[in-house]
Order: sequence, then structure tokens, then C-alpha cells
Amino acid sequence: MQAKLHRWAVADPGRRFDDLMNFVYDPATLLVAFDRVAGNRGARTAGVDGLTVADVEEQIGVPGFLDDLRAQLKTGAFRPLPVRERKIPKPGGSGKSVRAVKVRLTWRAGRRPAPQQGGSMADGKASWSLQGGQA
Repeated sequence: MQAKLHRWAVADPGRRFDDLMNFVYDPATLLVAFDRVAGNRGARTAGVDGLTVADVEEQIGVPGFLDDLRAQLKTGAFRPLPVRERKIPKPGGSGKSVRAVKVRLTWRAGRRPAPQQGGSMADGKASWSLQGGQA
């Protein structure tokens, strides 16, 4: 899908991609996004909701979790949870933002297909947001 969107953006730089939320909450997209989130180092870290990827797999089940998230995205009921700040023991004592699994998953699902506002896929930059909120 990314290659197809890229070709369309290159062919018509003024083209708008208004209906990309359908790609974000597509079951296949969410499943791939879950696999990517589960493969990240942060998968073992719980967000503000207290869930890790392993908790989702063991307690809720991936299909049920993704179905619930998809329903929330389709109806517009999804709202990102607050971010938990965590101090990392590094030189300089930098902090790290830890997002809930649902928020990380939703961000990952939308990260690739959506072009930047006013930009194109050709410039290699992609960003997205849900109804103006940041995920």
C-alpha cells in the first residue's frame, strides 16, 4: 500500500489522501502494527494503563484487543491515554515517555500510510493524528 500511495503522490503532488483512516483500522494493518509493537524493545514496558504486550496476549487476547481498538477507531471513540514519564538511568538523567499499548499500536498502524499535511509520500516524511490529537 505504501508503494501505491507513493506513486500516486509523485504523479499528482496536489492530491489529497482524505480517507486514510480506513487503512489505519483495517484488521490486517492493525495485526501488522501489533506484531511490530510486540517486536520492539518497549514491548516489555507498561504504559499508564499498566499493560505490556505480553499482558495483552495473555489476559485479553490479541484478536479481542484488536477488535475493540478497531471499533473505537471506527466510531471515533478512541482517545489516547496520557503518557507516563519514566526516568532512565543514563548520564544526564534523561526522561522517557511511555505510551499505552493501544496508543503505540494506533500510532504504528498510522505511521506509514499517511502523508504529512500538505506534503507527499515522495519527500519520505509521514505523520498523522487522530482528530487533531497526538498519539
